[in-house]
Amino acid sequence: MESVIPIPACFKAYDIRGRVPDELNPQMARDIGRAFAAVFSPRKVAVGRDIRLSSEALTEALISGLLDSGVDVLELGLCGTEEIYHAAFSLEQEGVDGGIVVTASHNPADYNGMKFVTVGARPVTGESGLKKMAEMIVSGRLPKLPATKGKRSSVADKASYIRHLLSYVNPAVLKPLKLVVNSGNGCAGAVIDLLEPHLPFTFIKAFHEPDGTFPHGVPNPLLPEKREETGRLVREHGADLGIAWDGDFDRCFFWDAHGDFIEGYYIVGLLAMELLAQEPGGKILHDPRLIWNTRELVRSAGGIPVMTRTGHAFIKERMRQEDAIYGGEMSAHHYFRDFGYCDSGMIPWLLICSLLSRKNATLASLVRDRMAAYPVSGEINSVVADPDAAIARVKARFSHGEEDDTDGLSMTFPVFRFNIRKSNTESLLRLNVESRNDPALLAEKTRELLALIRDKQ
Repeated sequence: MESVIPIPACFKAYDIRGRVPDELNPQMARDIGRAFAAVFSPRKVAVGRDIRLSSEALTEALISGLLDSGVDVLELGLCGTEEIYHAAFSLEQEGVDGGIVVTASHNPADYNGMKFVTVGARPVTGESGLKKMAEMIVSGRLPKLPATKGKRSSVADKASYIRHLLSYVNPAVLKPLKLVVNSGNGCAGAVIDLLEPHLPFTFIKAFHEPDGTFPHGVPNPLLPEKREETGRLVREHGADLGIAWDGDFDRCFFWDAHGDFIEGYYIVGLLAMELLAQEPGGKILHDPRLIWNTRELVRSAGGIPVMTRTGHAFIKERMRQEDAIYGGEMSAHHYFRDFGYCDSGMIPWLLICSLLSRKNATLASLVRDRMAAYPVSGEINSVVADPDAAIARVKARFSHGEEDDTDGLSMTFPVFRFNIRKSNTESLLRLNVESRNDPALLAEKTRELLALIRDKQ
């Protein structure tokens, strides 16, 4: 019987994430660089890092593994994940055919990780190369190093990336909005500073300086205390909008002028509207967890809604297949065709500000009716010993609904629907429920579903 090669704990389905130094350390980082070179044979790889204290040493080791393998490296230094994506798709003519960013985004401070793309910013997943890299490292099958090392160069100038971001809006029609921007001591602040001279906005900058000690906690805007922090700043400063990012700013989150947090689900519909105003008839991708609001807005704006499986690799692949102009997940990942089909945490807030300016409206006024028309439960996680048995119980109880298995189990009824799906990494079930203008029914069905999931009937 063939033995199964154990995969290092830091190798996940879509990226690398692990505790430093137990699961991820400079030696592992160097091996990862060599394995990436062996599996994908790149000529030139763009490499960047986040602000975490361990990122510099891990990046140096990663670069040494690439260089020793004969691969040229273009260093971007401290940057966001999307800056690596931008380099990978915009510098193809200059030979860049891969990208790696050392980041653990919103994970705890003792974690770090890496995200990878190949030519044209296509994502690397377990199936498309990560598993092969891991097996190569564990089995000691890294190839012999060539005689010639790769060349190392760097680019500190973000001008091309900033120009690209500004191409999504017309500064002439933007209104002088007051914005609270909370970088959480991550990497977003430097980009805000470069955009500022080109925009008519007043920025109230919170926790703006990058600081790998995370003096105010790890930048995760979804934590309750972090939500309140940005909301309070919006109210204190009388701002029009609050915006906050995670550490590598591949996601951004919004607060209205009252300091109320706006669920990512409702943002998807607004971004779709703004992009369809620029390109009527375009296709818009959305995930299956919550769909009614997005589909209605997309159709009313002349677009074509397309449902796809949750997860960045699936969405990016489907966007290429459909040539979709935009894809949105309720988890605040927003993907843009003109951004190499990749996700960005900077483009969304620029588009939302453009929408508010164009409609001369507030964010609260744009989402109020949508939230009333389609109230949601928010994503509720349940720890369960046997996720499959829990799904079977739910399916048996609600078997009279319209079933869809695009991602987990979705059941649709005339006035409510729900999606239940397993976590990729834990014994968790994630539940999302929405109704048509019926908060009482929403609450009733959410309670009923949770009782079934948690086997407390």
